Amino acid sequence: MKGSFARRITLFVLTNLAVVAMLAIVGRVLGVENMLARQGVGLNLTALLIMSAVMGFAGSLISLAMSKPMAKWATGAKVIDNPRSEAERWLVETVHRLARSAGIGLPEVAVYDSPEMNAFATGARRDSALVAVSTGLLHSMRREEVEAVLGHEVAHVANGDMITLTLLQGVLNTFVIFLSRVVSFFVDRFLNRSEDGEERSGMGMGYFVTSMVLQMVFGIGASIIVAWFSRRREFRADAGGAELVSAQSMARALDRLRMQQGAPSLLPANMTAFGIRGGGMLALFSSHPPLEERIQRLMDGSWRS
Repeated sequence: MKGSFARRITLFVLTNLAVVAMLAIVGRVLGVENMLARQGVGLNLTALLIMSAVMGFAGSLISLAMSKPMAKWATGAKVIDNPRSEAERWLVETVHRLARSAGIGLPEVAVYDSPEMNAFATGARRDSALVAVSTGLLHSMRREEVEAVLGHEVAHVANGDMITLTLLQGVLNTFVIFLSRVVSFFVDRFLNRSEDGEERSGMGMGYFVTSMVLQMVFGIGASIIVAWFSRRREFRADAGGAELVSAQSMARALDRLRMQQGAPSLLPANMTAFGIRGGGMLALFSSHPPLEERIQRLMDGSWRS
């Protein structure tokens, strides 16, 4: 659903940035970068690449391992261990039935208090995931629409989106760290020259400041790639929801989200005449395709391609 995968990505990326920044500062304080980033006045690219990969994938793997507890903490989601009502029993049974149909282990099922219609799924393994829905979604959607939302989230788990995101983010982190250090090395060598043209020993503040700035700049480019990945996986999760439930129910659920946003419904007879929102530079950073485009694909059958 809109905001569900984005919520996971936001938590994932923020945790990544925090871990990578912490490792960078620790490496700077302990002198690790001085030892690995240069040999004499040169640059040991192999050692630097290894260091970048260790730091980059450490952030991704730690974020993945923390994804379930972080999601529960961020939303206040409460896992349903023993259903206390018919609605909770239906929710758990529906998620488990969809999980069996998708060929994955039974996820934990949780509810969190929020007026918005939303849901998310996360977890480090396909057979040990968490699927959570908001109280707003349960109260505002019909059961067949809720079932479609659950199918969408189960499809994210079955497709291994969090694992794939971990690998993608690890590779991107590696190159962001590596490239920022390489450029910073040469900037520091330029700034660290004495008046007679000789280079002073050690890595100066120019290296540290430049590397941190470039890491943020290159990180923006990496976020565009992550957003592109997210948009592609949303289409695939919509297709998964359509296969597990039905394309019509999936489209109706998305249309209900449109109505929550204040947009007119598209699902009656005028399905053929609607535009696609977004575009321009901001579309590059969007984690979700426009709802109109997602509904169109479900209604015209192109989700199967």
